[in-house]
Amino acid sequence: MEPLVLGIESTCDETGVALVRGTELLADVTASSMDEHARFGGIVPEVASRAHLQAFLPTLTAALDKAGATLDDVDAVAVATGPGLVGSLTVGTAAAKALAVALGKPLYGVNHVIGHAVVDELVHGEFPERTMALVVSGGHTSLLLFEDSGATVTELGHTLDDAAGEAFDKVGRLLGLPYPGGPHVDRLAREGNPQAIPFPRALTAPKDMAKHRYDFSFSGLKTAVARWIEAREDAGEEIPVADVCASFADAVADVLSAKTIAACAEHGVTTLVVGGGFSANSQLRDLIAARGEAAGLDVRIPPLRFCTDNGAMIAALGSKVARTGVEASRLDVGVDSSMSLTSVTA
Repeated sequence: MEPLVLGIESTCDETGVALVRGTELLADVTASSMDEHARFGGIVPEVASRAHLQAFLPTLTAALDKAGATLDDVDAVAVATGPGLVGSLTVGTAAAKALAVALGKPLYGVNHVIGHAVVDELVHGEFPERTMALVVSGGHTSLLLFEDSGATVTELGHTLDDAAGEAFDKVGRLLGLPYPGGPHVDRLAREGNPQAIPFPRALTAPKDMAKHRYDFSFSGLKTAVARWIEAREDAGEEIPVADVCASFADAVADVLSAKTIAACAEHGVTTLVVGGGFSANSQLRDLIAARGEAAGLDVRIPPLRFCTDNGAMIAALGSKVARTGVEASRLDVGVDSSMSLTSVTA
């Protein structure tokens, strides 16, 4: 029987605990402190850390109950040791170490961002020999090439400034939308005209492609939106919010999907996984699915519940490394807020 892996996620404001056996998800429970951060207009690290302390034991208990399991049934403990907020990572990692020591089971410190891609195995099965993954969230926008069925990861490109989700939240703030702005921008974009405003596509000019072929940049796009809004306000004109959202969202989805599809073609990859919180964005899902199908790709996008931070992604990655014989982490493993995306485990 394959090992039962307990996964712990605490990189930002979600406390997630899940249990996975092989590629079968038995339980996934998440507690979020998002409401506590809303009045500040962003994540407050100290608030997030305290919330993890308060939520961990109830979340762990709920996950075990849902799986019909006890701690004695657990064969390994996996925890996200980076990237993320240092305080939040420390709470989850300390809890994982305590459990591993008490149970006498191996501990796997795993990469949060890579977990966003590997969670897809719980839905569509194990990765083929070579897989491309676009991981997009509030803090990360990365293009990753998985080889050896996921054992080897190469970062082909990343954002040079704002992540896609971060840019959406900032544009939401410019438009006076509630925090977090991303989901509101996405909703309003579906009501607007994506061709209404010709916002720029950064790093797509020939000179940029030569140096940053698979990299992304959204800070300039955010500034272009800000200047467009400011010009209309100075002229006393009403801001067509839905059209601004649609045109902005189309610019982001266009660049993300175009570069990702091109990377698949140039590296001879036929399977594409899209993960991370921003993969819930409807424009990106629709456009990358359509372009992927036209390019003959098998595009795998997990259900929305697996897009945001959750314990299932950590348990899935922990299960993968445990099943493939990766050496367990040392009990003195530390947290790494800027953990390299080529490191699957710590």
